[in-house]
Amino acid sequence: MAQITLIEAVTQALAYEMAHDDSVVVLGEDVGVNGGVFRATQGLQEKFGELRVLDTPLDETTIAGVTVGLAAQGMKPVAEAQFEGFIYPMMEQIACHAARMRNRTRGRITVPAVWRAPWGGGIRAPEHHSEANEHLFTNIPGLRVVMPSSPARAYGLLLAAIRDPDPVMFFEPKRIYRQYKEEVPDDGEALPLDVCFVLRDGTDVTLVSWGAQVKEALEAADALAEEGISAEVIDVATLTPLDFDTIAESVQKTGRCVIVHEAPKTAGFGAEIAARLAEECMYDLLAPVERVSGYDTHIPLFRLEMKYMPSAERVVDAAKRALAAS
Repeated sequence: MAQITLIEAVTQALAYEMAHDDSVVVLGEDVGVNGGVFRATQGLQEKFGELRVLDTPLDETTIAGVTVGLAAQGMKPVAEAQFEGFIYPMMEQIACHAARMRNRTRGRITVPAVWRAPWGGGIRAPEHHSEANEHLFTNIPGLRVVMPSSPARAYGLLLAAIRDPDPVMFFEPKRIYRQYKEEVPDDGEALPLDVCFVLRDGTDVTLVSWGAQVKEALEAADALAEEGISAEVIDVATLTPLDFDTIAESVQKTGRCVIVHEAPKTAGFGAEIAARLAEECMYDLLAPVERVSGYDTHIPLFRLEMKYMPSAERVVDAAKRALAAS
């Protein structure tokens, strides 16, 4: 079995689902002839034709609106926003129509659509191409927010997102698009949505993360292990609906939690997890919840970019503070 990158896993999942479901179509800027700015859709137009892999005008509002219309009429569109920072014009259609359609029509019409977006920093791009704003979508009822952290989870979660009867935001951490490879069988097996994945068992502290920062959380767990500290690592994967039970069970065991995310700290999704822990797990906590995040500013240009994003060292320091506090 060949090893593939995360971006190749995305392509593989799209190709599998298009081959097995004629209602699946892909649309977006440059997704056809060029295969997407990151080549996530490379070769799909040649294989499935121009009617199923559609190059659109440079108009995110129209892309989102057409996606809602296609989904409401029985298709399963997968739309691409070239960068997460370009998704703001799409939000009106996503929030006001896609996410509300099931409720608005009392289940008569659903919107089985997926919006894919390369997400986050770390590729030496300008700030509008490097944003991490997943938290803007986690407060929209009726909308799933999914973010894989590995090739295997990208493949399985994208299949599940396309098959879901309701709209899904699928954010792809572009910093790890080609960072490493792993074996991913092209067997059409979806992974469950709405489930956190426990990547590493531990007893002293729980590290909770998603997307590209899962890599830093795992590196921090390795560093802590060298000092005799046992860290459990949880990949949230589906931010909403949140599988809080898995996080709570881990914190009941470890008594400490460090939440790691790239988005700005204030009102980031880590704040929601911390609030739930305070409400529901206060008596299990041996120390205050720590958050390691981006800063409350725009991501800087590439000279300072990596200093903005959470590092394994910052996660280790936060874990040690939590241990010292108890």
